Order: sequence, then structure tokens, then C-alpha cells
Amino acid sequence: MGYRGKVAEREKARELRASGMTLLDIATELGVSKSSVSVWVRDVAFTPSKRRYGPRTRPNKLMQRKLDEIAWAGAQGLRRVGSLSEREFLVAGAALYAGEGGKGERMVVFANSDERLIGFFIAWLRHFFDVDESRLRLQVYLHEGLDLDAAFAFWCGVTEIPRSQLYKPYRAVPNPSIRIAKHVHGCARVVYNCTRTHREVMGIVNALLICDAFSGVAQLAEQMTVNH
Repeated sequence: MGYRGKVAEREKARELRASGMTLLDIATELGVSKSSVSVWVRDVAFTPSKRRYGPRTRPNKLMQRKLDEIAWAGAQGLRRVGSLSEREFLVAGAALYAGEGGKGERMVVFANSDERLIGFFIAWLRHFFDVDESRLRLQVYLHEGLDLDAAFAFWCGVTEIPRSQLYKPYRAVPNPSIRIAKHVHGCARVVYNCTRTHREVMGIVNALLICDAFSGVAQLAEQMTVNH
């Protein structure tokens, strides 16, 4: 359905998450996959329902203040960003690719461990470019000892790329001296092997980086300083 698909379910999922429902409960309530819910509510501050707390597990004042501030910041962010227009969606995707995308020739490549960014990118790619779905590929990077089948199911759900189009996964050997925390679903790498599309993407990225918006922002900031 693309990035704007299932808008009603997404908004309802965010409401339920904010009220303290678990991902599984929300998925069951809405009749959608748990991986979709995870993408939709990733930035929603989560405080488990009060009935789950015992007398010794209630958040203390400092933690509650932190949770309240996170919830406030999340609400402010939603208010400031609002709904993206067609042009804003295009520009946001270009900025994302400028920072995280592959710059080499021949193929469009985007890798990240955050399913929200992967979901945003793949929706952006499908929306603005003529994508041949059969040429999309997905590769999973996952530490040894973690559930590979679960990671495959998760990332295929996020990208809507069929499992038959997965590259051989890369299994990293954990090194506790370097990193302790591991992403349970690993990192996903989306590949679209098309030179023309890559050139189109980089054309938009380059246009973004040389546009006059930066001077406009600087002038606005200077004006605000003078007015205050």
C-alpha cells in the first residue's frame, strides 16, 4: 500500500500504544502483523498499563518526569511535522538517502537497523520511481545466535519484499569487547539493481544539496535574531 497505506490502522495503533497496550495486543486488536505495529508506533512513548504495575514497580518521580517529557516531545514533533505533502515526501527521502544511501554506480542501496527508516525508504522508492518489484533484493545482517527466520519474517514484513528475493544473510560473530547490545532483528540492506534509477535518485540528492534553501534559512535566522 506504500508509506501512506493503512492510515486509520496506523493512527489507531499509535493511540493504543500510548494507552499502554503491548505490540501483540495491538496487532490482535487491529488484525495486522506485529511487525507493522512495531514500525507504526516506534516513536510513541510507551508506559505499560498501570494494572501491570505492582506496588514496587511503579515508575519513580524521575522516571515519570522523563516519560512525560518524551510524550510531550513526541506530541510536539507530530504537531510540527504534520502530514507530508508530495514535495516534502520527495525531499525527506532524498535527504535520508544523502545520509544513508549507497553512492556508487549501478544500484540503489539503503541499509539500516531501524525499521522505520527502512520502511520510509522503500515506500519513497516505490512512490517516486518506476520500480520493477522483481529486481528488488533484501539482505539481512544478523549476529550469530539470533533467530534468522524471525529476522527474515520481520524485514520481509517491513519491506514487502518476498522471501524468495533475499540474498544470502551475513552472520556476524559477536565480539563482547566491542559491542554488547545487539539488534534482535539485525540490519536490513535493500538493493535495487538499476543504473537509471540510481542516477535519478542521485540527481534529486544533488539538487537538494545545491538548492538555495540554506541561504534562506540563514537569512530567516538572522531576521529572527534582529527582531528579538
